[in-house]
Amino acid sequence: MSILSVSQLNRYVAFKLHEDPKLRTVLVRGEIANFTRNFRSGHCYFSIRDEEASVKAVMFRSNADRLPFDPENGMHVILQGSVTLYERDGAYQINVTDMQPDGIGAQALALQQRREKLAKLGYFDPARKRPLPPLPEKIGIVTSRSGAALHDMLQILERRYPVGTVCIYPALVQGASAPASIAEALRIAGTDGCDVILMGRGGGSNEDLSAFQSEEVATAVFRSPVPVISAVGHETDHCIADEVADLRAPTPSAAAELAVPEIAALKEAVSIQNDRMQHAMQSILDAKEQQLRRLQQRLTVSSPAGHLQVLAAQLDACTERMHRAMQNCLLEKSGALQTQLERLEAYSPVAILQRGYALLYHDNMLIRDAEMLHPDDQISVRLANGTVIANVTEIRKEEQI
Repeated sequence: MSILSVSQLNRYVAFKLHEDPKLRTVLVRGEIANFTRNFRSGHCYFSIRDEEASVKAVMFRSNADRLPFDPENGMHVILQGSVTLYERDGAYQINVTDMQPDGIGAQALALQQRREKLAKLGYFDPARKRPLPPLPEKIGIVTSRSGAALHDMLQILERRYPVGTVCIYPALVQGASAPASIAEALRIAGTDGCDVILMGRGGGSNEDLSAFQSEEVATAVFRSPVPVISAVGHETDHCIADEVADLRAPTPSAAAELAVPEIAALKEAVSIQNDRMQHAMQSILDAKEQQLRRLQQRLTVSSPAGHLQVLAAQLDACTERMHRAMQNCLLEKSGALQTQLERLEAYSPVAILQRGYALLYHDNMLIRDAEMLHPDDQISVRLANGTVIANVTEIRKEEQI
C-alpha cells in the first residue's frame, strides 16, 4: 500500500465523486443557512440543512444570475446540482446549478420579494399618488400600436373629450424586451408635455402581463413627472404597475373615461356656472350701485358746494326769520308809537286850544296867574286858529271855591 499525500487523497476522492453518476445530478431539499454573495465575483456561498445535518453549497454567478428570486436565509428550497470536493479544505459541497422554492413557485416568490422591496421604497404609498388634472390639454398613451386597447381608448377620448390632444408613445407590451420598451415610452411621454399618461394593454395570461410586474416598469411609473393611469388586462387582472400608478383602471376603456371629462357635462357645468356668475355679478352691481348712491349723498353733504348749499339754505331760513321778526317788531313798535301819538295828541296844547281854551303870553311869558298882569299890559292870546293882541283893562280875582 502506497502512502498518499493529503492533496493526492483529496484529488482522488474528488475524482471518485465526479465519476459517480448518482452524484453528478442530485436534488436536495433543505433550508438555506449562512447565505452570502460575493460582491465582486457574484458567486453565492451557503449551507443547506435539515433537522439533523448540513452540507456546504456554492452557486456560481452564471447560474445565480438566472434565478428569478433572491435566495435568503431560512428559505426552504430544492437544489439541483452535482456533489464535488473542494480539494483545498477536503470538504465536499454541492455545486448548485438551479434552485426552486420548496412549496411556492419561483415566479411567485420573485413577485412576492419584488413587492416587498418596492413597498419598502415607498412605491405603493397612497400619500404620493397625485390627483388627475381636471382638464388635460395633452393626453399620452403608452401601449402597443397594433393592440385593440389603443383603438378603444382613442375612440372614447374622441367621443368624450375632442378638445384634447392625444399623443401615442408605442411600446412592446409583452416579451423579454417589453419592460425596457414600456419604461422608455413612459420616460419620453413624461418629458413631452403630457398632462396625464394612460398605460396599459388588453387581457392575456400571467406571462403576457409579466412586463407590468417588472421592477423596471414600476420604477418608470414611480418616477413619472405626471400622473399615470394603469389599465392592464381585464378587471380581475392585478399587477405591480397598477399599484404604483396614481390611478388603476379596470380596463383600457375605463382608463380613457377616467382620464378626461365628458364634453357634454362640461358644457352643462359651464352653463350653470355662467348663470351663477351672471346672478352674482348682478347682485354685486346692485350692491355697488346702492353703495355709490350712499357715497354720492355723503359727497353732496361733505363737498364744499354741498356745504355752501346747506349754509345758503340755513342763511335763507335765518333771513326769512329775521324779516318776520323785524316785521313783527315794526308792527309792534308802530302800534306802540300810534298809541303814544294818540296819547300825546290828547295832551297836546293845540288839542286843548281846540276845545276852547286859550294861552296868554306877556313878553313871551306864559301867564299862569292873574297877579302876573297889570292893567294896560299888552298881552297875546293864543287860540286854536290864531293869536289875538289885547290890552288888559281890568284884573278881577276869582274867589276860590
